[in-house]
Amino acid sequence: MSEVENKQESLETVKEDPNKSTPYAWNPDKMLEVFLIEPDNFLKIRETLTRIGIASRTDKKLYQSCHILHKQGRYFIVHFKELFSLDGKESNITTNDIERRNTIAVLLADWGLLKIKDVNQITSKASLSQIKVLAHKDKAGWELVAKYNIGKRAK
Repeated sequence: MSEVENKQESLETVKEDPNKSTPYAWNPDKMLEVFLIEPDNFLKIRETLTRIGIASRTDKKLYQSCHILHKQGRYFIVHFKELFSLDGKESNITTNDIERRNTIAVLLADWGLLKIKDVNQITSKASLSQIKVLAHKDKAGWELVAKYNIGKRAK
């Protein structure tokens, strides 16, 4: 690792605080719009996002952080708390939630699944140490928990 990479990594480590709870002034214009590289990537992204999130320390549960939203012909990578806000429900979205969303979107872009419409919208990212990415082969050993279900009515 070069000296520049070491400095960059240490800067990222210092600024990324997993306990950061700074409220985020969210509105729908701040949603992260993306373009699908291939039309069938929607289902691949949706499934992949079920395997990316916050892992429980006590049991093998993975809490999904983000979802892909398809609205009026447009696609967005959204944190589940953004979806609560869109539904008019109370949401305590924080800067760290948005940073995790940004990191996850960049991962999906790096993997060739999507392109971020406006990369300038990603001003900060969370450290990868805050996010668990489960390999598809390891999925069966974990309980995957979504805190929001798109398109499903509450009973």
